[in-house]
Amino acid sequence: MNDTLTALGWSPHFERQITLDPAADPPQRPVRIVAVHRTRLDGLSQDGPVSLSPTVEAGRYAVGDWVIASGAAAGAPLDRITEITRRAAGEESKPQLIAANVDTLGIVTSCNADFNVARLERYLAMCGASGCMPLVILTKADLCEDPAPFIKQAQKLSPLLTAIAIDATDADDTERLTPWCSNGQTLALVGSSGVGKTTIQNRLTGLIDATQDIREDDAKGRHTTTNRNLRPTVAGGWLIDTPGMRELRLVDAEEGVDEVFADIAALATMCKFNDCAHDTEPGCAIRAAVASGDLEPDRLERWRKLDRENRFNTETVGEKRHRLKERQKLYNEGKDRNRFNRR
Repeated sequence: MNDTLTALGWSPHFERQITLDPAADPPQRPVRIVAVHRTRLDGLSQDGPVSLSPTVEAGRYAVGDWVIASGAAAGAPLDRITEITRRAAGEESKPQLIAANVDTLGIVTSCNADFNVARLERYLAMCGASGCMPLVILTKADLCEDPAPFIKQAQKLSPLLTAIAIDATDADDTERLTPWCSNGQTLALVGSSGVGKTTIQNRLTGLIDATQDIREDDAKGRHTTTNRNLRPTVAGGWLIDTPGMRELRLVDAEEGVDEVFADIAALATMCKFNDCAHDTEPGCAIRAAVASGDLEPDRLERWRKLDRENRFNTETVGEKRHRLKERQKLYNEGKDRNRFNRR
Protein backbone atom coordinates (compact mmCIF):
# COMPACT_ATOMS: atom_id res chain seq x y z
CA MET A 1 0.00 0.00 0.00
CA ASN A 2 1.40 3.43 -0.95
CA ASP A 3 2.61 5.41 2.10
CA THR A 4 1.16 8.62 0.66
CA LEU A 5 -2.27 7.02 0.33
CA THR A 6 -2.02 5.66 3.88
CA ALA A 7 -1.29 9.19 5.10
CA LEU A 8 -4.49 10.29 3.34
CA GLY A 9 -6.51 7.70 5.28
CA TRP A 10 -6.44 4.84 2.75
CA SER A 11 -6.74 1.39 4.31
CA PRO A 12 -7.17 -2.30 3.34
CA HIS A 13 -10.94 -1.74 3.61
CA PHE A 14 -10.77 0.34 0.42
CA GLU A 15 -7.99 -1.70 -1.19
CA ARG A 16 -10.21 -4.80 -1.17
CA GLN A 17 -12.91 -2.99 -3.17
CA ILE A 18 -10.87 -2.11 -6.25
CA THR A 19 -8.89 -3.59 -9.09
CA LEU A 20 -7.06 -0.87 -10.98
CA ASP A 21 -6.20 -1.41 -14.64
CA PRO A 22 -2.59 -0.19 -15.13
CA ALA A 23 -3.23 0.10 -18.87
CA ALA A 24 -6.38 2.20 -18.50
CA ASP A 25 -6.55 5.40 -20.54
CA PRO A 26 -7.13 7.81 -18.89
CA PRO A 27 -5.25 6.38 -15.90
CA GLN A 28 -7.15 5.35 -12.75
CA ARG A 29 -6.20 6.47 -9.26
CA PRO A 30 -7.71 6.63 -5.74
CA VAL A 31 -8.76 10.11 -4.66
CA ARG A 32 -10.07 11.31 -1.31
CA ILE A 33 -12.79 13.97 -1.48
CA VAL A 34 -11.94 17.15 0.45
CA ALA A 35 -14.91 19.32 -0.64
CA VAL A 36 -18.22 18.75 -2.43
CA HIS A 37 -19.66 21.44 -4.70
CA ARG A 38 -22.81 21.43 -6.81
CA THR A 39 -21.07 20.34 -10.03
CA ARG A 40 -17.50 19.69 -8.91
CA LEU A 41 -15.51 17.68 -6.38
CA ASP A 42 -12.19 18.75 -4.89
CA GLY A 43 -9.94 15.87 -4.01
CA LEU A 44 -6.47 14.74 -3.02
CA SER A 45 -4.55 11.95 -4.72
CA GLN A 46 -1.06 10.69 -4.02
CA ASP A 47 0.10 13.23 -6.63
CA GLY A 48 -1.64 16.22 -5.05
CA PRO A 49 -4.89 18.22 -5.40
CA VAL A 50 -7.31 17.38 -8.21
CA SER A 51 -10.64 18.75 -9.47
CA LEU A 52 -13.15 16.10 -10.53
CA SER A 53 -16.52 15.86 -12.21
CA PRO A 54 -19.02 13.59 -10.42
CA THR A 55 -20.47 10.69 -12.40
CA VAL A 56 -23.45 10.33 -10.01
CA GLU A 57 -25.48 13.06 -8.34
CA ALA A 58 -23.36 15.25 -6.07
CA GLY A 59 -25.55 14.46 -3.05
CA ARG A 60 -24.20 10.91 -3.01
CA TYR A 61 -20.68 12.16 -2.22
CA ALA A 62 -19.51 13.29 1.20
CA VAL A 63 -16.38 15.02 2.43
CA GLY A 64 -13.98 12.23 3.41
CA ASP A 65 -15.18 9.79 0.73
CA TRP A 66 -12.82 7.75 -1.40
CA VAL A 67 -13.44 7.44 -5.15
CA ILE A 68 -11.61 5.95 -8.10
CA ALA A 69 -10.96 8.69 -10.62
CA SER A 70 -10.53 8.03 -14.33
CA GLY A 71 -8.87 11.17 -15.58
CA ALA A 72 -11.07 14.00 -14.31
CA ALA A 73 -14.16 11.81 -13.73
CA ALA A 74 -14.97 10.56 -10.21
CA GLY A 75 -16.60 7.16 -9.85
CA ALA A 76 -19.24 6.47 -7.22
CA PRO A 77 -17.98 6.56 -3.59
CA LEU A 78 -16.32 3.40 -2.33
CA ASP A 79 -18.04 1.56 0.51
CA ARG A 80 -17.50 3.67 3.62
CA ILE A 81 -16.07 2.66 6.97
CA THR A 82 -18.21 5.24 8.78
CA GLU A 83 -20.98 7.56 7.60
CA ILE A 84 -22.33 10.57 9.51
CA THR A 85 -25.86 11.56 8.49
CA ARG A 86 -28.79 13.56 9.73
CA ARG A 87 -32.28 14.12 8.38
CA ALA A 88 -32.24 16.76 5.64
CA ALA A 89 -34.38 19.88 5.90
CA GLY A 90 -37.85 19.72 4.35
CA GLU A 91 -40.79 17.38 4.55
CA GLU A 92 -39.14 14.24 3.15
CA SER A 93 -37.31 11.94 5.55
CA LYS A 94 -34.16 11.92 3.43
CA PRO A 95 -30.74 11.38 5.04
CA GLN A 96 -28.23 14.18 4.45
CA LEU A 97 -24.59 13.15 4.36
CA ILE A 98 -22.35 15.20 6.64
CA ALA A 99 -19.02 13.36 6.41
CA ALA A 100 -17.59 9.93 5.62
CA ASN A 101 -14.73 7.73 6.79
CA VAL A 102 -14.33 9.65 10.05
CA ASP A 103 -12.50 7.88 12.87
CA THR A 104 -13.58 10.18 15.71
CA LEU A 105 -16.51 12.57 16.01
CA GLY A 106 -15.52 15.56 18.13
CA ILE A 107 -18.70 16.95 19.73
CA VAL A 108 -17.77 20.49 20.71
CA THR A 109 -19.62 22.32 23.46
CA SER A 110 -18.47 24.81 26.06
CA CYS A 111 -18.27 25.18 29.81
CA ASN A 112 -21.05 27.74 29.91
CA ALA A 113 -24.73 28.09 28.99
CA ASP A 114 -24.18 26.17 25.73
CA PHE A 115 -23.66 22.92 27.66
CA ASN A 116 -26.85 20.90 27.23
CA VAL A 117 -27.21 17.21 28.14
CA ALA A 118 -30.15 16.61 25.78
CA ARG A 119 -28.19 18.06 22.83
CA LEU A 120 -25.14 15.96 23.71
CA GLU A 121 -27.29 12.82 23.78
CA ARG A 122 -28.62 13.75 20.33
CA TYR A 123 -25.10 14.13 18.92
CA LEU A 124 -24.00 10.90 20.62
CA ALA A 125 -26.93 9.04 19.04
CA MET A 126 -25.85 10.34 15.62
CA CYS A 127 -22.28 9.30 16.43
CA GLY A 128 -23.33 5.81 17.52
CA ALA A 129 -25.31 5.30 14.32
CA SER A 130 -22.33 6.44 12.22
CA GLY A 131 -19.82 3.98 13.67
CA CYS A 132 -17.41 6.71 14.83
CA MET A 133 -15.85 6.93 18.28
CA PRO A 134 -17.19 9.86 20.34
CA LEU A 135 -15.01 12.62 21.79
CA VAL A 136 -16.64 15.44 23.77
CA ILE A 137 -14.53 18.60 23.58
CA LEU A 138 -15.43 21.12 26.29
CA THR A 139 -14.13 24.56 25.32
CA LYS A 140 -13.80 27.83 27.27
CA ALA A 141 -12.42 25.89 30.23
CA ASP A 142 -10.42 29.01 31.09
CA LEU A 143 -13.61 31.04 31.58
CA CYS A 144 -15.22 28.82 34.24
CA GLU A 145 -14.16 28.24 37.82
CA ASP A 146 -13.97 24.46 37.50
CA PRO A 147 -14.59 22.41 34.30
CA ALA A 148 -14.63 19.12 36.27
CA PRO A 149 -18.45 19.06 36.75
CA PHE A 150 -18.95 19.48 32.99
CA ILE A 151 -16.52 16.63 32.28
CA LYS A 152 -18.28 14.42 34.81
CA GLN A 153 -21.73 15.11 33.31
CA ALA A 154 -20.48 14.32 29.81
CA GLN A 155 -18.72 11.10 30.82
CA LYS A 156 -21.91 9.80 32.46
CA LEU A 157 -23.63 9.77 29.07
CA SER A 158 -21.66 6.91 27.52
CA PRO A 159 -18.91 4.50 28.59
CA LEU A 160 -17.46 4.80 25.09
CA LEU A 161 -16.78 8.52 25.06
CA THR A 162 -13.76 10.51 26.15
CA ALA A 163 -14.37 14.02 27.50
CA ILE A 164 -11.66 16.65 27.55
CA ALA A 165 -11.78 20.32 28.65
CA ILE A 166 -9.54 22.81 26.85
CA ASP A 167 -8.88 26.48 26.25
CA ALA A 168 -9.10 26.53 22.44
CA THR A 169 -7.06 29.74 22.25
CA ASP A 170 -4.12 28.06 23.98
CA ALA A 171 -1.89 26.18 21.51
CA ASP A 172 -0.49 23.80 24.14
CA ASP A 173 -3.99 22.99 25.39
CA THR A 174 -5.32 22.31 21.89
CA GLU A 175 -2.38 19.99 21.17
CA ARG A 176 -4.02 17.54 23.59
CA LEU A 177 -6.40 16.72 20.70
CA THR A 178 -3.61 15.51 18.38
CA PRO A 179 -3.99 11.79 19.26
CA TRP A 180 -7.32 11.89 17.41
CA CYS A 181 -6.01 13.62 14.26
CA SER A 182 -2.53 12.21 13.64
CA ASN A 183 -1.07 9.31 11.62
CA GLY A 184 -3.74 9.53 8.91
CA GLN A 185 -6.68 9.55 11.36
CA THR A 186 -9.68 11.76 10.64
CA LEU A 187 -11.40 13.89 13.27
CA ALA A 188 -14.68 15.67 12.47
CA LEU A 189 -15.97 18.56 14.57
CA VAL A 190 -19.69 19.20 15.17
CA GLY A 191 -21.47 21.55 17.54
CA SER A 192 -23.29 24.83 17.87
CA SER A 193 -21.98 28.10 16.47
CA GLY A 194 -19.63 30.03 18.71
CA VAL A 195 -18.31 27.13 20.79
CA GLY A 196 -14.82 27.33 19.28
CA LYS A 197 -14.78 24.82 16.40
CA THR A 198 -13.03 27.23 14.03
CA THR A 199 -10.49 28.21 16.69
CA ILE A 200 -9.70 24.53 17.25
CA GLN A 201 -9.38 24.04 13.50
CA ASN A 202 -6.96 26.96 13.25
CA ARG A 203 -4.75 25.51 15.96
CA LEU A 204 -4.78 21.93 14.66
CA THR A 205 -4.27 22.80 10.98
CA GLY A 206 -2.25 25.99 11.16
CA LEU A 207 -4.89 27.79 9.08
CA ILE A 208 -6.22 31.23 9.91
CA ASP A 209 -9.96 31.39 9.35
CA ALA A 210 -12.13 34.28 10.46
CA THR A 211 -13.54 33.82 13.94
CA GLN A 212 -16.13 36.04 15.53
CA ASP A 213 -16.64 37.22 19.07
CA ILE A 214 -19.04 35.40 21.35
CA ARG A 215 -22.35 37.14 22.08
CA GLU A 216 -22.43 38.04 25.76
CA ASP A 217 -26.21 37.66 26.08
CA ASP A 218 -26.53 33.98 25.15
CA ALA A 219 -22.99 32.52 25.20
CA LYS A 220 -23.24 31.76 21.49
CA GLY A 221 -21.53 33.10 18.41
CA ARG A 222 -22.33 33.57 14.77
CA HIS A 223 -21.59 31.04 12.05
CA THR A 224 -18.01 31.25 10.78
CA THR A 225 -17.79 27.93 8.91
CA THR A 226 -20.19 27.81 5.95
CA ASN A 227 -19.22 24.50 4.32
CA ARG A 228 -17.41 21.27 5.06
CA ASN A 229 -13.77 20.72 4.14
CA LEU A 230 -11.21 18.01 4.81
CA ARG A 231 -7.96 19.68 5.89
CA PRO A 232 -4.56 18.28 6.87
CA THR A 233 -3.47 18.73 10.49
CA VAL A 234 0.03 19.63 11.61
CA ALA A 235 0.11 16.26 13.44
CA GLY A 236 -0.24 14.29 10.19
CA GLY A 237 -3.97 13.56 10.28
CA TRP A 238 -7.15 15.12 8.92
CA LEU A 239 -9.82 17.45 10.25
CA ILE A 240 -13.37 18.10 9.03
CA ASP A 241 -15.00 21.22 10.44
CA THR A 242 -18.75 21.55 9.91
CA PRO A 243 -21.07 24.57 10.04
CA GLY A 244 -22.87 25.10 13.33
CA MET A 245 -26.07 23.04 13.31
CA ARG A 246 -29.21 24.97 14.21
CA GLU A 247 -31.18 21.74 13.93
CA LEU A 248 -30.05 18.13 14.23
CA ARG A 249 -32.79 15.68 13.35
CA LEU A 250 -31.99 11.99 13.61
CA VAL A 251 -32.68 9.44 10.89
CA ASP A 252 -31.73 5.73 10.73
CA ALA A 253 -30.24 6.12 14.21
CA GLU A 254 -31.88 3.29 16.16
CA GLU A 255 -28.53 1.71 17.04
CA GLY A 256 -27.18 5.09 18.13
CA VAL A 257 -30.18 5.80 20.37
CA ASP A 258 -29.89 2.33 21.94
CA GLU A 259 -26.17 2.90 22.49
CA VAL A 260 -26.64 6.24 24.25
CA PHE A 261 -29.52 4.90 26.32
CA ALA A 262 -28.08 1.42 26.86
CA ASP A 263 -29.46 1.34 30.42
CA ILE A 264 -33.03 1.86 29.17
CA ALA A 265 -32.57 -0.57 26.28
CA ALA A 266 -31.42 -3.22 28.78
CA LEU A 267 -34.41 -2.57 31.04
CA ALA A 268 -36.79 -2.90 28.06
CA THR A 269 -35.66 -6.50 27.57
CA MET A 270 -36.86 -7.27 31.11
CA CYS A 271 -40.42 -6.04 30.59
CA LYS A 272 -43.18 -8.62 30.90
CA PHE A 273 -44.45 -7.98 27.34
CA ASN A 274 -42.25 -7.81 24.25
CA ASP A 275 -44.34 -4.98 22.82
CA CYS A 276 -44.42 -3.00 26.07
CA ALA A 277 -44.92 0.73 25.43
CA HIS A 278 -43.60 1.53 28.95
CA ASP A 279 -46.76 3.47 29.71
CA THR A 280 -49.47 1.63 31.67
CA GLU A 281 -48.61 -2.03 30.98
CA PRO A 282 -48.13 -4.31 34.01
CA GLY A 283 -44.67 -5.74 34.55
CA CYS A 284 -42.86 -2.80 32.90
CA ALA A 285 -39.23 -2.83 34.07
CA ILE A 286 -38.63 0.74 32.92
CA ARG A 287 -41.50 2.22 34.93
CA ALA A 288 -40.40 0.11 37.90
CA ALA A 289 -36.88 1.59 37.64
CA VAL A 290 -38.35 5.11 37.64
CA ALA A 291 -40.52 4.29 40.66
CA SER A 292 -37.53 2.92 42.60
CA GLY A 293 -35.36 5.93 41.77
CA ASP A 294 -32.90 3.93 39.66
CA LEU A 295 -33.87 5.79 36.48
CA GLU A 296 -34.35 9.56 36.27
CA PRO A 297 -37.73 10.55 34.78
CA ASP A 298 -36.05 13.30 32.74
CA ARG A 299 -33.69 10.79 31.13
CA LEU A 300 -36.64 8.55 30.26
CA GLU A 301 -38.44 11.47 28.62
CA ARG A 302 -35.35 12.39 26.59
CA TRP A 303 -35.15 8.77 25.39
CA ARG A 304 -38.84 8.77 24.46
CA LYS A 305 -38.38 11.98 22.46
CA LEU A 306 -35.35 10.76 20.49
CA ASP A 307 -36.87 7.32 19.92
CA ARG A 308 -40.14 8.80 18.59
CA GLU A 309 -38.29 11.28 16.40
CA ASN A 310 -36.01 8.66 14.90
CA ARG A 311 -38.89 6.27 14.21
CA PHE A 312 -40.88 9.02 12.51
CA ASN A 313 -37.95 10.29 10.42
CA THR A 314 -36.91 6.76 9.42
CA GLU A 315 -40.30 5.82 8.01
CA THR A 316 -40.20 5.00 4.33
CA VAL A 317 -42.28 7.08 1.98
CA GLY A 318 -44.71 4.17 1.63
CA GLU A 319 -45.06 3.75 5.39
CA LYS A 320 -45.66 7.46 5.85
CA ARG A 321 -48.23 7.52 3.05
CA HIS A 322 -50.03 4.54 4.64
CA ARG A 323 -50.03 6.20 8.06
CA LEU A 324 -51.44 9.44 6.64
CA LYS A 325 -54.09 7.48 4.70
CA GLU A 326 -55.16 5.68 7.90
CA ARG A 327 -55.31 8.99 9.73
CA GLN A 328 -57.47 10.49 6.97
CA LYS A 329 -59.73 7.42 7.10
CA LEU A 330 -60.27 7.87 10.85
CA TYR A 331 -60.95 11.57 10.31
CA ASN A 332 -63.56 10.83 7.64
CA GLU A 333 -65.20 8.19 9.82
CA GLY A 334 -65.41 10.72 12.64
CA LYS A 335 -67.05 13.28 10.37
CA ASP A 336 -69.61 10.68 9.22
CA ARG A 337 -70.47 9.80 12.83
CA ASN A 338 -70.95 13.45 13.73
CA ARG A 339 -73.17 13.97 10.68
CA PHE A 340 -75.29 10.94 11.65
CA ASN A 341 -75.61 12.09 15.27
CA ARG A 342 -76.90 15.50 14.19
CA ARG A 343 -79.83 13.95 12.29
